[in-house]
Amino acid sequence: MTERLTSLDRIHAACWQELEAATRTRGHGWRLLALASLAPPDHAGEPPVADVRTVVLREVQADARQLVIYTDSRSPKLAQIRSQPQVTAMCWSPALSWQLRLRARLTVDTDGLGVSSRWARLKMHPSAQDYLSPLPPGAALDTPAQQAPPAPDRGSREFFAVIFATVERIDWLELHAEGHRRAVFDDHGAGHWVTP
Repeated sequence: MTERLTSLDRIHAACWQELEAATRTRGHGWRLLALASLAPPDHAGEPPVADVRTVVLREVQADARQLVIYTDSRSPKLAQIRSQPQVTAMCWSPALSWQLRLRARLTVDTDGLGVSSRWARLKMHPSAQDYLSPLPPGAALDTPAQQAPPAPDRGSREFFAVIFATVERIDWLELHAEGHRRAVFDDHGAGHWVTP
């Protein structure tokens, strides 16, 4: 994008267009999102802590204000999401010099047609291995090169889950030599300028 956008409506639309482009463009800066949720404390009496991880943006449904992410159903983030579904995702595009912070509410599907149809498309790709390991994410290993037991049949989607993130707020930041700009958009797309 070479033109510097000035209209809030056009900026909001461009955010969704770029998110959609990120699902199709491997090198797009917004393909990988930092997703922050609340993790329970390690010790009783301590407050919850932020837990951040990188996730791959798989689909965008702009009309529904929804992002789709795949995960292993045994991942600790699922328990976090079920206990506190409000999260923040953040991404940066060096090409645009745009940062997005997305406040969203998550739901998780582990079964049903939506999960089955996505697994049918994914299962023949190398990334399907991420959901076929007999070891759950975070399982202890004796050495970094330790071999996991053989993966189950590729037809199995036992550990494949789909996360739907319904975006409730977009915080857009543009870094620019002529002056930084920032705008916030609500869940209906109404935006206003704020101090960067």
